[in-house]
Amino acid sequence: MENGVKVFRYGEPIETGIIQGKMTATELNADLEIEFKKNNSSINLLLSPEDIVYGLGANLGGINKRGRTYESYCTDDPSHTEDKTKLYGAHNFFIISGDVSRGYFIDYPSMIKYDVGFKKTDILNIEITDENFTIYIIDGKSPSEVTSKFLTIIGRAYIPPKWGFGYFQSRWGYKDKGEILDIYNSFKENDIPIDGIYLDLDYMENFKDFSISDERFSDFKEFVTDLKKEGLYLVPIIDAGVKVEPGYDVYEEGIKGDHFCKDINGDPYVAAVWPGKVHFPDFLKDETQHWFGSKYKLLTDAGIEGVWNDMNEPAIFYDTKALDEAIEYAIESKGKNLDIHSFFSLKDKFTNLANKDAYYKSFYHLLGDKTLSNDEVHNLYGFYMTKSANLGLTKLLENKRFLLISRASSIGMHRFGGMWTGDNSSWWSHLELNIKMMPSLNMCGFFYTGADTGGFGGNCSGELLTRWLQFSVFTPLLRNHSAIGCRNQEPFSFDEQVTKNSKNIIKVRYRLLPYIYSEYMKAVSQYELMFKPLAFEYGESLAKETEDQLLFGNELMLTPVHSANQKGRYVFLPEKMAEITLGSESLEVEIKSDKIHYMDYGLENIKFYLRKNSILPLVRPSQNVKNMDTSMMDVVAYVDEKAHYTLLDDDGITYDFEKGEKFVTNISIEWKKDDYEINVSNNNSSVKELNFKVIDSRGNMTVKKINL
Repeated sequence: MENGVKVFRYGEPIETGIIQGKMTATELNADLEIEFKKNNSSINLLLSPEDIVYGLGANLGGINKRGRTYESYCTDDPSHTEDKTKLYGAHNFFIISGDVSRGYFIDYPSMIKYDVGFKKTDILNIEITDENFTIYIIDGKSPSEVTSKFLTIIGRAYIPPKWGFGYFQSRWGYKDKGEILDIYNSFKENDIPIDGIYLDLDYMENFKDFSISDERFSDFKEFVTDLKKEGLYLVPIIDAGVKVEPGYDVYEEGIKGDHFCKDINGDPYVAAVWPGKVHFPDFLKDETQHWFGSKYKLLTDAGIEGVWNDMNEPAIFYDTKALDEAIEYAIESKGKNLDIHSFFSLKDKFTNLANKDAYYKSFYHLLGDKTLSNDEVHNLYGFYMTKSANLGLTKLLENKRFLLISRASSIGMHRFGGMWTGDNSSWWSHLELNIKMMPSLNMCGFFYTGADTGGFGGNCSGELLTRWLQFSVFTPLLRNHSAIGCRNQEPFSFDEQVTKNSKNIIKVRYRLLPYIYSEYMKAVSQYELMFKPLAFEYGESLAKETEDQLLFGNELMLTPVHSANQKGRYVFLPEKMAEITLGSESLEVEIKSDKIHYMDYGLENIKFYLRKNSILPLVRPSQNVKNMDTSMMDVVAYVDEKAHYTLLDDDGITYDFEKGEKFVTNISIEWKKDDYEINVSNNNSSVKELNFKVIDSRGNMTVKKINL
């Protein structure tokens, strides 16, 4: 056992690269009941009635995963309905917390099925589709301690540039640079802050990776440069599939360098995605990672400093064999009197073409000296595509941080990039899912993450967008993204009141941004959660059952509204807290002590709670991160004894913070006699003036100003 972590290795597991460093393993394990079958292993863990099961990353269900089944297999399925068992990520870490807390990480890159007390309420059953895997068992005094130990052994999370914490607008369907400019100008005209616009497939030439349409995005470098001067960044998409097209440089280089996955005959495997027929780069090969990573040069040479990798489960619309079979079946059916069974058989031939399990058993990777089907290493594909991009961008941009997110992910990828939660929908249930998913993602190492605010598919209402923004202002990745054919959901695409409210809420994001950035840097460097379930710090039963309130950092409790036509919500307070109402220019503070009370929560501002003996720094809103002024800060504090806050900052651009080049502002407030004593120290910080609003447990406020 190393630091409370036990490692059990069975058979000859595939080396995934997830765990950092070498850990001593043994096959002798009295802690697990494992039944080995042919090509299958089954594990049963006992659950007491009081046990809570946390983790499993990006999945449906609540914070407590009991009562559902899950499948860990990265899958492109945008319809996240209640009956779905798998999504875009595969995150095989969970904690059983009751009388004791114990974490389990299964290092295995293919399908794992979890039955978390569904068939038998007292059994957590795990089905692994192989006999070769490694299990890490982590003991701790609390779920927080278990999580911290796990985050330590999987390595520090990716750190984006500071501009990556701004507001981003995105849409599949921004057809040319004229429309991009129109969108940006509309943000400026409406005085809505924005740091970037994501470019979907529309910027490419015929859906080809590392190509730019001369017709729709001419003079691309000049376009990118002019926008960056104003503090606006463009973030283009790159897909996993490379178009099969003789003369296309990426295709030709991939063939010549033997960089593509193979079929059973040793030829490059052919599937179909956006451009039609494609080959998939074999990202498990080191040389392919470096080759594909080098191709981002086309974008970085144009001034691009951020990319999103998509379709990297990998998604497959069809392969030629399955399509031919469907067409042949349709021809045979022509003219026949189809009964219900034959009709649905015909229909299914086409509606079930995408992402068939058989596809992933039909193409192969080279990992070291082993040839493995994609199915055997399926969950590593998005991970290693993101690693490839990270390697390329790190080299191309030298000491400059870059924005990088991926749709598909597995634990380990968190070191190389962030992720968004996939193609969600404009449903209230998906807003609630976003809230409950954030702690689970943090537990699995993903900190730079968030959902598509407003929902990707479907038609978003102004109320839903506003409520979603009220939560998303706290997620490190804040992107409003929608699909072609759906209602536009830029904040100014709704009526005047929605635009006004959205503007105010987005401005609040920029008021909070120094705090959010500071808490992010602390969480990833100290291996702690940024989003925590209430039960991680409060022991009472109601804290364990409350899943739509989250602790954020060490200072805040978030209580978002996630249902339609609500003017507020009931809030559970595990202790006395200060209710904060924050607008772009306003700040109201009120002490609340009732365990359960109704909180009025309109659509125009942000509401949350400041915990006792906590300090929250704020700045004035800005148009973007580039123009953010941290020289003057407002500081709101709830102190009945003493409080301390350390605000971390750095240049937000380079990795010089790793050399100790960072700015630290320490704020201490202590009640002495009949007044507060405030002490502030800073180290090369830009902070020059602090305006304090300190409230005590009786609701009395003290206002002070300190110049540094």
